[in-house]
Amino acid sequence: MTTLKEIMSPKSIAIVGASDNKTRIGGRPLAHMIEQNFSGGIFPINPNRDTVQGLKAYPTLLDVKEDLDFILIAVPSDIVVSVLEQAVEKKAKTALIFSSGFSEIGGQGEIYQNQIKKISQESGLRVIGPNCLGLFNSATNFYPTFTSTIDRATPRPGGIAIASQSGAYGSHIYMVAHQRGLGIRYWMTTGNEVDLSVGETIQLMAEDPEVHSIMAYAESVKDGKQFTKALDTARSEKKPVIFMKVGRSEVGAAAANSHTASLAGEDIIYDEVLRAHGAYRVRSTEEMLDVAYATKPRIFPAGKNLGLVTISGGGGVLMADAAADEGLTVGPMPQDAQDQLKKLVPFASPMNPVDVTAQFFNDLSIVPKFTDLMLSRGGYDALIGFWTSVAGSPLLSKPLLSSLKQAMTGYEDKLFINCMVAPDEIVKTYESEGFLCIEDPTRAVVAMSALMFFGEKFKSNEIQKKLDLQKYLIDIPQRKLNEIDSAEILSKANLPIIKSSIIKNIDDFTPFFEANKDKYVLKILSSDIQHKTDVGGVLLNIENIDQARKAYKTITQNVQEKVPNASIDGLMISPMVKGGVECILGGKIDPVFGPMVMLGIGGIYAEVMKDIAFAEAPVSRDKAKLMISSLKSKDIFLGARGQSAVDIDGLIDAIVNLSNFIAINSDKIDQVEMNPILVSKNNVIALDALIITKSDYLEGEESGRKS
Repeated sequence: MTTLKEIMSPKSIAIVGASDNKTRIGGRPLAHMIEQNFSGGIFPINPNRDTVQGLKAYPTLLDVKEDLDFILIAVPSDIVVSVLEQAVEKKAKTALIFSSGFSEIGGQGEIYQNQIKKISQESGLRVIGPNCLGLFNSATNFYPTFTSTIDRATPRPGGIAIASQSGAYGSHIYMVAHQRGLGIRYWMTTGNEVDLSVGETIQLMAEDPEVHSIMAYAESVKDGKQFTKALDTARSEKKPVIFMKVGRSEVGAAAANSHTASLAGEDIIYDEVLRAHGAYRVRSTEEMLDVAYATKPRIFPAGKNLGLVTISGGGGVLMADAAADEGLTVGPMPQDAQDQLKKLVPFASPMNPVDVTAQFFNDLSIVPKFTDLMLSRGGYDALIGFWTSVAGSPLLSKPLLSSLKQAMTGYEDKLFINCMVAPDEIVKTYESEGFLCIEDPTRAVVAMSALMFFGEKFKSNEIQKKLDLQKYLIDIPQRKLNEIDSAEILSKANLPIIKSSIIKNIDDFTPFFEANKDKYVLKILSSDIQHKTDVGGVLLNIENIDQARKAYKTITQNVQEKVPNASIDGLMISPMVKGGVECILGGKIDPVFGPMVMLGIGGIYAEVMKDIAFAEAPVSRDKAKLMISSLKSKDIFLGARGQSAVDIDGLIDAIVNLSNFIAINSDKIDQVEMNPILVSKNNVIALDALIITKSDYLEGEESGRKS
């Protein structure tokens, strides 16, 4: 199996397309490695020159007698395949392709890329790119990259690694990280990912003992299983993955016939997958840098109870607001501990945030005392101190640092972030003593939230148990299914579906109104109509046979006018059910990550409300409960404003059963939906059922392309 060191620490490199001009793409990597004293063998390949940048040049790879580990390719796309064939003949381990003109332009470029892929798969040659900016290993001065950032910012070896699909943005991340003082050991861009992907790069970085944190950037993921395995490896190794996922494309949204599918945008699926597998998603480069910086002490609080100490009441409120936004707890100190703090600092506000006011600097000897009280009595998992520019004072910075060091003695496993504005030399002094310094208090809280996220994930490190799902394996016809078909299938999966009957003509109503006085719902039954309300295909509160017959005619006429080509199987009649919370419970097969289950506030406004939670199927009962609690409307389920709490256990059962059903039948179905599903105090019942089979989905997708 390939290791990161095999790629990043070769004994020799050949540069095909090497240039004597240090500013050209084929010249920069050679210049970098000569200037930085790369210790391995360097073999320029250029048939038009005897020497390149002072080194002997060779016409082809085959003219080099020495063994070659790493082949760097910077030639036109139509030559690349023949160069790779020579690389295979030389038994090289890795080839990195700068060249563009492949799948990103289509046509002949796509053909070339497929040939590259075939060579890699058949030979075992690891290929990076094509159309990528390269990589580097700062510890060995290995620089097969043409990024200009190396000219201006020679990397400092450290414990952080960067993986990026984008070369230009990967360079940007490196440059700002360097300016922030972060030590970057490995940097790799993956381009078109004909072989090595961002996912596998994260895997290799997670397995490397020299890496402690990983920064990653991607526009998309091709292999979902490989990607989640990499994230799981990083989590098990307790290595933070700080991930920036961009793009909100409609991948996989063709033939999205259900609310579930239309709500399952690519972005929300990535959000859930990243969170579930322990990667922290950032929304800006600044946040990425803050979090990467904050991982340096390797302290990840497992709880979310945050202690705040400030010399400014306003600063304390600002941090408390940010903590609430991040879902952190700013719990008060116990009353007796507050009393002790008040004795120490009579002018303080001792609850949390603990506001000691600026007078605190008149007697820094109290710092260790109140810090000890906060950590020993407050039960806080970490602290943030807001000192503003006062800590940057040449007169106060050293005494404050000394007091903070004394305060944290015995609490080396606790994290203390200082919010302070100070010259670089003072900040570096604090950092050298293990203290983090972030100027902005909100950014400090967000960074702390990320560390607490990692702490929670590293502590749990749960692996999904393999479940026996055979009882959910059901014969599903590969054709368009109407609601009765769908309901019967889902009932076999132990899902709560209301009992309905088919009405073929007006005379079929008689039995329903002879024996009882129930109210009924009448709906159109058609495999061609998923959203019945939109076509006037639903009527409620039908009490007698006259109303039923009139409703029959109305619905039939509505459907004939609005969807005249729809195939009609009849109408369906069901008892009216009222009361409870309207939910949507559904599932879909994501093209990257596979079966997903969704819960949200439902009914006809499901897509308007968009209060939803997704999870990879199958889910455990604990995960199902977490899905419920993650909804903005979660309090409705608990009985908000005097209403009764709903049957949470019944809803959890439904989520788990649907997730099991879609997981085991993912080869036969594409989308499943129960909307609405009514959840009341004593009951959970779905009033509507929809299954889009795999063949139905593919047929719809093909039809969409033709149109």
